[in-house]
Amino acid sequence: MHMRTRLLAAAVAIAPAFVPPAQAAGTLTVAQSQDPNNWDPIATFLIAWGSVASNMFDGLVLRDEALNLKPGLATSWEVLDQGMRLRFKLRQGVTFHNGEPFNAEAVKFTMARLLGPEGAKGPQQSNYTSIGSVDVIDPYTVDIVLKRPDPVMLTKLAGYGAMMVPPKYITEKGSAEFGIHPVGTGPFKVTDYQNKVSLTLAPNPAHWDGAPKLDKVIYRFIVEPNTQVAELQSGGVDIASNVPVALASTIANAPTLSLISITGPTVTVLRFNTTHGPTMDARVRKAMIMAVDRDTIVKQILQGHAKPVTSFQSTLSFGFDPAQKPVPFDPVAAKKLLAEVKLPANTTVSLDFPSNDTTFREVAQAVAGYLTAVGLKAKITPHEMNVFTNDIIPNGKTGEMFRMGWGGWTFDYDNTAYLMYHSGEHWNPYDKDPALDAMLEGQRKIVDRGEREKALQAIAHFVADNALELPLYNMNTIYGVNKRVKGLVAPPDNRWRLTGVTVD
Repeated sequence: MHMRTRLLAAAVAIAPAFVPPAQAAGTLTVAQSQDPNNWDPIATFLIAWGSVASNMFDGLVLRDEALNLKPGLATSWEVLDQGMRLRFKLRQGVTFHNGEPFNAEAVKFTMARLLGPEGAKGPQQSNYTSIGSVDVIDPYTVDIVLKRPDPVMLTKLAGYGAMMVPPKYITEKGSAEFGIHPVGTGPFKVTDYQNKVSLTLAPNPAHWDGAPKLDKVIYRFIVEPNTQVAELQSGGVDIASNVPVALASTIANAPTLSLISITGPTVTVLRFNTTHGPTMDARVRKAMIMAVDRDTIVKQILQGHAKPVTSFQSTLSFGFDPAQKPVPFDPVAAKKLLAEVKLPANTTVSLDFPSNDTTFREVAQAVAGYLTAVGLKAKITPHEMNVFTNDIIPNGKTGEMFRMGWGGWTFDYDNTAYLMYHSGEHWNPYDKDPALDAMLEGQRKIVDRGEREKALQAIAHFVADNALELPLYNMNTIYGVNKRVKGLVAPPDNRWRLTGVTVD
C-alpha cells in the first residue's frame, strides 16, 4: 500500500463518525458529490444531474446498462425520409407525477420549450438544434422532423435535455418553481429537496415499467470524497458515488462493503495552445506527447483505475478505432525533436487545471516532471473551477497546455470532437482548420452507420497526426457500496435506474 493510501485510510478511520438513525427497511441512502441546484432537464450538462434525475424523468427512448437504445415513453419508432423524419408511437396510459397525461402534445411542448427562449438559457439546446419541427400526427403519434442530418439524434433523445416535462405544471408554476420541485414520469418522484443538503424520492407505483421495490431513496450531497467514504464506513450512506483512488483498496478490503470500478464516461486529455508560444510548433507538441509515460501514471498514481487512451474518447465510444496506436513513451526521441526546433534554454510550458481535482494535481506534477526531464521548464497552474471553465478556457487564456475532461454522454465521438475541434466552438479557443471543420461537418451528413464510423475514426487520426492534444486516460468510475444493497447495476454513463434495487 502506498504511503498516501495508508495516511488517507487512517484519516478516514479516525474521522468523527456520523451516527445515522437506524436504516429503515427499504430505504437507500446515496452520497452524491454535487447538487446541480436546478433539476430542470434543459438547465444542466452535469453528470451529477443524470445520476439522480434519470430516476425522476423518462425520455421517448432510454438506454440500458450496455448503452443500447430501448423503448421509453415511445413504444416504437421509425426512421423516415432518409433519416430526416423520426416517427414515434407513444405509450398510452402514462401520467406525470402530478397526474397530467403524457401524450403527443406533451412531446411537442417539451421540445418547443427546449428549442425556444427558455432552452436558450441553458446548455442543452445546442445538442438539438438540428430539429426543425415537431408534428403531432394523432394523440399518440408524433414526428420529429430534422432540418439537417443528425445521425446521433435518436441517442440525444435519450439524453438530458429531451426528458419529457409536464406542460400544464410548467405553464402554471413557471420554470423556476419546476427547477426546485420537478415533476416527471419516472419511476421515482421528489418528496423533499433541501438545496445542497439532500433530495428524497418516493416510488411511483404507477410507473409504466413497473413499481420500484424501494420505499425511499435519499441523496445526501457530500462534496468531499473522503467524507463520503467515512459515511459509507459508518453506515450513514449505502453508496459512496465519488471514491478517491487512494481509498479504493480500503473499501475493497472491508467485509461489509463492495468496490465497483468500471469504465466511466469521462476521458481526460491535455489540450495544446496552438496559436502562440512554443506549442504553436507541431514538433514541440509531438515531443511533449512522447515525453510523458502515461502507462506509469495510470498504474502508479491512478492505481489501475483508468485506461490509457489514444484519442479523446473511451473504448465504448462510437468512433473508437481499436487499430489506432498511441504515441510511444520515448524521451530520447522527444529530446531529439526539441533539439531540431532549437528552443531557447529553459523554455517554460505551463499546464492549467482546475484546483479542486486533487487526483489530477498529482498527475499534473508527474507530467511536469516528465517534461522537465526532456529539457523543458514545466510549471503547473491551478485555477478555481468556475473561473477555469467559464473564463480561462473559452477566452483562450490558458498556458501551453490545459486539462480537459469530457463526459461525452452520448458515447458518440461526434459529441466530443465537434465541440472540441470545430472552429468557433465554445471549448475550442485555438484551433481553426478548414480541413478538420469539413471532416467534422461531413460525418454529420452520413446516414450509413459503418461509413460514419470510418469518418469519425479518420478525425481521431487527423487530431493525433497534428498533435492537437496529449491523450491521457479514461478514468474509471469508482463506487463504494454496502453489501446490504442488492440488484444494483452501475452503468457506464452514471445514469442509475434504481427500479430493481432492494436493501436487506
